[in-house]
Amino acid sequence: MQPMQHQMMGYDRAITMFSPDGRLLQVEYAKKTVRQGSTAIGIACKDGVIFATDKRIVDELVVSESVEKIFQIDDHVMATASGILSDARVLIERAQIKAQQNKITFGSDIDTLIVVKDICDLKQICTQSGGLRPFGVSVLVAGIDDHTPRLFETDPTGIYFEYKATVIGEGEVDVEEILKKEYNKDITMQEGLSLSLRALKKTLGDKFSINRVDAAYISIKDKKFMKYTKEDISAALNSKKKKK
Repeated sequence: MQPMQHQMMGYDRAITMFSPDGRLLQVEYAKKTVRQGSTAIGIACKDGVIFATDKRIVDELVVSESVEKIFQIDDHVMATASGILSDARVLIERAQIKAQQNKITFGSDIDTLIVVKDICDLKQICTQSGGLRPFGVSVLVAGIDDHTPRLFETDPTGIYFEYKATVIGEGEVDVEEILKKEYNKDITMQEGLSLSLRALKKTLGDKFSINRVDAAYISIKDKKFMKYTKEDISAALNSKKKKK
């Protein structure tokens, strides 16, 4: 009954009000929104970074190609999200502008971490400003800095962590267990895509289809954001798991 008591006392009415046990309840509600979002997986591989996501298309009349879940921030940086995707769009458009400003001002590609920190700065402001609500979205940001794959996860509080592999959304618990079991530091992007698709398929069960998957990569060699085609996804899904 503890959460109900908090609601009755009004501690979840304002983002700036701490509950007696030191919690910001609106921020915790935002995290729950993320856990209800569609699944997004990111893996830092030895030859690049990959994302594989569920577009959660449940209406047969929707044109699947029109639904984007992975976004290009710069040639060498991409992002995906889980939660309220309209919130994510605002953050990602801000990041795109930041990347172009950096290129014009300094004549060089922006570091992935700078993109992450800028997103998190805005998220954090929205946890301590009256009249605002937290961003109800977690954003994964991946990129290539020099010749190093980088993968970060940001949450509604404005905190971020760097990962070797991570997952956000409704399939977080099941997919994280698979990633912990099967990830290794020498995994290639092709192997990472295959692993991600198997994890999505296990999580979605009978609801899984290639039309629901959005996947992209950036290789260390080319440093170019590229989307996987349906043919690529089908081939990776059907490829046999590499024996250790």
